[in-house]
Amino acid sequence: MTTQTTGTAYRWGSLGTDDVGAWAELVNHLAVVDGTEEFSSAEDLAEELRAPGTDPERDTVAVWAGDTLVGYGATGVPQTLDHEGQARAYLDGGVHADHRGRGLGTELVRHLEQRAQELLAQRHPDVPGYLSAGGGLDGSGSRELLGDHGYAVVRYFNLLGRDLADPPAVAEIDGVELRTPTDEDEEAVRLAHNAAFRDHWGSGESDAERWHERWVSRSARPAVSTVAVARGGELDGQVLAYVMAAQWVDREAYVAILGTVAAARGRGIAAAALARTIGLAAASGDYDVIELDVDSDSPTGATRLYERLGFALKHRSAAMRKPLTAPTT
Repeated sequence: MTTQTTGTAYRWGSLGTDDVGAWAELVNHLAVVDGTEEFSSAEDLAEELRAPGTDPERDTVAVWAGDTLVGYGATGVPQTLDHEGQARAYLDGGVHADHRGRGLGTELVRHLEQRAQELLAQRHPDVPGYLSAGGGLDGSGSRELLGDHGYAVVRYFNLLGRDLADPPAVAEIDGVELRTPTDEDEEAVRLAHNAAFRDHWGSGESDAERWHERWVSRSARPAVSTVAVARGGELDGQVLAYVMAAQWVDREAYVAILGTVAAARGRGIAAAALARTIGLAAASGDYDVIELDVDSDSPTGATRLYERLGFALKHRSAAMRKPLTAPTT
């Protein structure tokens, strides 16, 4: 499909492996102009196209002005329901700053919503659900656009960061071993993650196939990750907490996921595991800072834990939802 807007002819299609370089260029442009710092490489985006359950030809949208990618969109629907038993679809996308105000964002939302509802109907027929999208920082154009299409802010997430010049001490906890994860820990950490996030807003169980893709992704950094394993007692050998690190930006470590199973909370295990990961990142010489995102309404008081370990707020972004009141079939 080709559309003509204010003198510019736009060509619409989908994203393929040959487009990941242009896609990364656009994503990184948006990370700067919108202040989100959500950078990606072409290799990272190529992995997204190969993710289980993804059909790039139908689940992505590309908008070209000549040979330049100026807009993109992608949607996906997890195979599992969220913690409230609802189906959810995630929408992502953006338009180059020089091509905004021409209706491209509206058309992208329309395309993505149509495909998302098709996927919801296929994977979770007759289950109540919603569409979910990132609302960016306060005052962002994406938040205004989504608001015009029936989305509302339902949660805020804080990006926190700290430098690695003075790592915190790692507390020793009786009956707990802190160590670097190995491939043999993959399933145990998945089960711990599902247990830890069972009561967290918007989360759902991670199936083995999706978890494996995360575990072996090129962004994963197991060498600076930490698992806390019970030694002795009824939980002997079980993963009690985990800090899985990743990297998308040069010299920046990122805590992709962190959690503690309910039975082990209140003992400082997550704090010790995170302190260990901070120390490993500092000692490696490969990083200058470490960052993480946290739900501003986290029921476990995670923000206070991070502040005690030297993290400070960098910015706040919004999560937005549009409920689907009618059955998705």
